[in-house]
Amino acid sequence: MPTPTQLPAWQHLSALAASPQPHLRERLNQPGRSALQASAAGTGIRLDFTRQAFDSAIWAALMQLAREAEVEGQRSAMFAGEAINTTEQRAVLHVALRGAPGASGDAAPWGAAIQQLVQTELDRVCDFVDRVRAGEVRGSTGLAITDVVNIGIGGSDLGPRMAAEALAPWCSGGHHAQGPGPRVHFVSNPDAWALHSTLSALNPQTTLVIVASKTFTTQETMTNAASARRWLEDGGVAGAAQSAHLVAITAAPQKSAVAGYPAEHTFTFWDWVGGRYSVWSALGMPLALAIGSRAFREFLAGGQAMDEHFRSAPLEQNLPAILALSGVWNRNFLNCPTQLLSCYPSRLARFAPFVQQLDMESNGKRIRKDGQPVEASTGPIVWGGLGIDGQHAYFQLLHQGTHRVPVEFVGVESEDTPLPLAAEHHRVVNLNLRAQSQALAEGRGAADTLQALMLEGQSAERAELFVSQRSFPGDVPNSVLWLDQLTPHRLGALIALYEHKVFVQATIWGINPYDQWGVELGKTMAKQMETSRSVDHSPPR
Repeated sequence: MPTPTQLPAWQHLSALAASPQPHLRERLNQPGRSALQASAAGTGIRLDFTRQAFDSAIWAALMQLAREAEVEGQRSAMFAGEAINTTEQRAVLHVALRGAPGASGDAAPWGAAIQQLVQTELDRVCDFVDRVRAGEVRGSTGLAITDVVNIGIGGSDLGPRMAAEALAPWCSGGHHAQGPGPRVHFVSNPDAWALHSTLSALNPQTTLVIVASKTFTTQETMTNAASARRWLEDGGVAGAAQSAHLVAITAAPQKSAVAGYPAEHTFTFWDWVGGRYSVWSALGMPLALAIGSRAFREFLAGGQAMDEHFRSAPLEQNLPAILALSGVWNRNFLNCPTQLLSCYPSRLARFAPFVQQLDMESNGKRIRKDGQPVEASTGPIVWGGLGIDGQHAYFQLLHQGTHRVPVEFVGVESEDTPLPLAAEHHRVVNLNLRAQSQALAEGRGAADTLQALMLEGQSAERAELFVSQRSFPGDVPNSVLWLDQLTPHRLGALIALYEHKVFVQATIWGINPYDQWGVELGKTMAKQMETSRSVDHSPPR
């Protein structure tokens, strides 16, 4: 397979990047600039990429790059269930967990057998969720479940935790809640305080412990699980009585069975579901327990809507493709090594860490599918958080530092928080988002800065002295993703959008985004060190 740098479109883009590039403030005044916008019908998400640092010629070359890299063909192969995870010889079918895209009743491209497996397990999960929330699933003493503790790490934690926080209005007590439900807590870190601080306020007799692990051997998760079971025992829930309080979610149900997790409380997924893509599977149970099965199915429907958009929209109007190609231009041709994700709705506080895992664990690769070096920069360092908080912290570096950091902003156009002045809060938040997007792109040159300082009342001499300190270079490429509302459906669509963005970039770079061998070495060495200590009995150094 050709390296990406050998593709004619890549070489053309390199030549375009080497030519003098106008400042973004100049680009924004070019005729037809506002046409660089796209919307995805049915997903409720609109992308404004007018402030990306390219013109129509560069954009056309990026589209050609996607075609030469066979993005459309690889997309079809993924949806058809072909083994595109080449190093593990597996299909990649997290998309199947959301249901078949297309009109109702259309055949699933991955086949009826897989779709039936998915539907059966989804129905099991939703039935269990409904019974817990209705008080029909009870602890060993007959008391209803009031609290759920999800123990997992990585994909078994980040996805459901992020989504549960983002959808807080649908959780118990929220203004969109679909009836009462348990309080859902998440523990991932094996540091003792993380588990203790969660369990100390709970009643073992009314607590359900979910242990989520694909292999049911993950050291961090098993350490926390053993400690949680000891807490149950010390709280009077011992022996066979624990079965009413334990749930296993795993791709290795035989191992959870040996560990004492009852079959009726064991939920499964499959080896073609990567951890960071697994919130749609049974691993999404804590999210479903928090928001209810109906809202969880709406969440799945949002992901399905984005799947349909990704499958059917032309590349020029395809949100994942547009976001991915903008990132390729910034990473490979503008030589920007990092990517900031800045979310302005406070409920999306954990979205950047979630995307960080999704992107960096997938595309943090230097070897192509054929075992050869990529010979091009691959996945950027993804970082970020809440935009308003960032404005008072690291945005200083964005505006006046020596790094050029592309930004993806996420905002929500509507607000229904039941607070009397919620509309004013919302106006201030979105005003700041729009202002930061514009300020990073345009900056402020010396002449405008001098004028601004003199308007502040400074003398011409003093203004001249400080003009360099108060100027802003701008020319920071950025895009804005606007959700019309932050609901289960729209959150599902947003997550799927980023999943497909990662896929498109991996296809262009020729790497496999669905393995994660880099995660394994540290785990292996930890086991070796543990074995060595047990043999020589020497104290740790």
